[in-house]
Amino acid sequence: MALWLCRAGRHGEHEQKFLDDGKVYLTWRGLDRDLSAVADLKALRKLLAEKYPKFTAGHLTQNSGQLWAFAHRMSQGDWVAVPSKRKTIHIGEITGTYVFVPEGPDPYFHCRNVRWLETNISRTNFDRDILNSLGAFTTVCQIKRNDAEARVRAMRANKWKSVGIKPQVATVEAEEGTTDETSADALDLEQIARDEIARLIEARYSGHGLELLVEAVLNAQGFTTHHSDKGADGGIDILAAPGTLGFGEPRICVQVKSQDTPLERPVLDQLVGTMQHVGADQGLLVCWGGFKKTVINELPRLFFKVRLWDQNDLIDHFLAQYDIRRARGT
Repeated sequence: MALWLCRAGRHGEHEQKFLDDGKVYLTWRGLDRDLSAVADLKALRKLLAEKYPKFTAGHLTQNSGQLWAFAHRMSQGDWVAVPSKRKTIHIGEITGTYVFVPEGPDPYFHCRNVRWLETNISRTNFDRDILNSLGAFTTVCQIKRNDAEARVRAMRANKWKSVGIKPQVATVEAEEGTTDETSADALDLEQIARDEIARLIEARYSGHGLELLVEAVLNAQGFTTHHSDKGADGGIDILAAPGTLGFGEPRICVQVKSQDTPLERPVLDQLVGTMQHVGADQGLLVCWGGFKKTVINELPRLFFKVRLWDQNDLIDHFLAQYDIRRARGT
């Protein structure tokens, strides 16, 4: 059995279709040819050269390896990791053979059925070396360095957290057409750096400590804050408003959850009710582990009332304030 990386587009733009359809797709636009009918890699490179005449020789080699892996090397029972644009990881089991769908629509001509085992797993649950492998820019590749497949499978029985298995380092000779993280051209260094920042935040601001970080970011943005005591807070962790005394507008009610799993809808409903109780104009819901679809679906209705910050958003705001202060020399 193998573990594969399969990206849902360059920017994760096809992610929701992957999840809703229970499939992983190749998302090369215009590739309306049955790849199972292609005899070998040489024939596949020729097909790509016809379809994409601007491809360089390097592009042809790299892309043919990825397409060949998807159509011919993936197997039922293999696992697939799909990075989310929300900076989490989805893990699924491949349950079907390669399927060509000639009617598309473009670019959904090629797919494999997947049973999603867990979605929105926090990136910090994975060991650094596995995250680095999942940071390859390649769209499709096999993840096998340091016995990664066995270690990720073991995470399932440990609530999708690292089990601390010592990696079995092995040197693997690459065969023709192999596309794995050892042959990927580049890693997403920005994402790797953000993963390290996330680990540092988790280590220093666990539990209620995350409220202190959120409050510090709001203070740096010019808000005066009131931080509720630990314990039952009625849905209020932080109250914030602009100005020296905090009498400006908008008046914001903030709820912070440090859990590493996506948040359910009831917490959002509680925040909206609390906003009315304290006379807040707007609400900010922060959850380190992100949000379930039931929460995301409410965003259009609450666009002028509520904002959501997941792990990635919090890091964005933290880094923005860091850059401002570094530029000022403060």
